[in-house]
Amino acid sequence: MTSVPPPSGGFTPSPGGVGPPSAQPIDQLRLAYQRRHETDYIFNFWTALGWTILTFGIFGYYVYYQLFRRMRDHNIRRLELLEAARTYAWQLAGQQGLQEELRPNFERAASHEEVMRQMTSDFRDPLIWLLLIWFTGIAGIIGFILLDGDLVKHDTAEGGVESELATIYTRLGRPVPQPDPARIKGKHNYVARVIVSIVTFGIYTIWWWYNMLNEPNEHFETNWAWEDALAQAAQQ
Repeated sequence: MTSVPPPSGGFTPSPGGVGPPSAQPIDQLRLAYQRRHETDYIFNFWTALGWTILTFGIFGYYVYYQLFRRMRDHNIRRLELLEAARTYAWQLAGQQGLQEELRPNFERAASHEEVMRQMTSDFRDPLIWLLLIWFTGIAGIIGFILLDGDLVKHDTAEGGVESELATIYTRLGRPVPQPDPARIKGKHNYVARVIVSIVTFGIYTIWWWYNMLNEPNEHFETNWAWEDALAQAAQQ
C-alpha cells in the first residue's frame, strides 16, 4: 500500500544550497486545473474526416499523433491534479484532527494514483507511434486497441481516486460529488472489430475511428465537470 505523503511546502534543499520554496498543493492543484485545455484535445469527427479526405489522408496522420499525445498528456495532468488534491486534503485533515480517521481513504486514493503513475511509463510516445503507423499501417489498428485499453484503465483508476477524494472533502466540510460509476465504458470487442474491418475492406475502420475520437471527448468533458466541483471545494 502506498503511504500517504506528509504535507508539502516550505523550503526544499538543493545540492547547491537552499532552493526556492516548493509549490503549495493548492497552487499545484490550480495549475493542473488550468492546464486542461492544453492537454485535453477535443476532436470534431466530421472536421477531422473532412480534412483527411481533402488532404488525401495526410491529415489522418495528425489525428493519430493527437490521439496518442492527448491520452498521454491527459493522464499526466490528471495525476498531478489528483495528487495535489489529496495532499491538500491531508493538510486540511491535519488542521481538523481527522488524519487518522481518513487515513484509509487517503491510502486507497494513493493506490489508485499508482496505477495512473505506472501508465506514464507505457510505450505511448506519439511521434514514434506516428512513424510506426506511417511505415506499417497495421500499427494504426494496434494503436486503437492500446488506446482503448488505456482509456478504460485510466478511467477506472481515476474514478477510484475521485470517489475517495469526494468522501474526504465532504467529511472536511467541502462537499464534492461522487463520480458516476456508469461513465466507465467497457473495452471494445477487438477481435470482432478487426474481422469486420477486414470483411468490409477497411470501411468499418471509419466507425472505429469515430469511437476513438469521440469516447475520449466524452471522458474529458465528464472530468471537467467533476474538476469544477473539486476546484470550488478546494478554494472555499
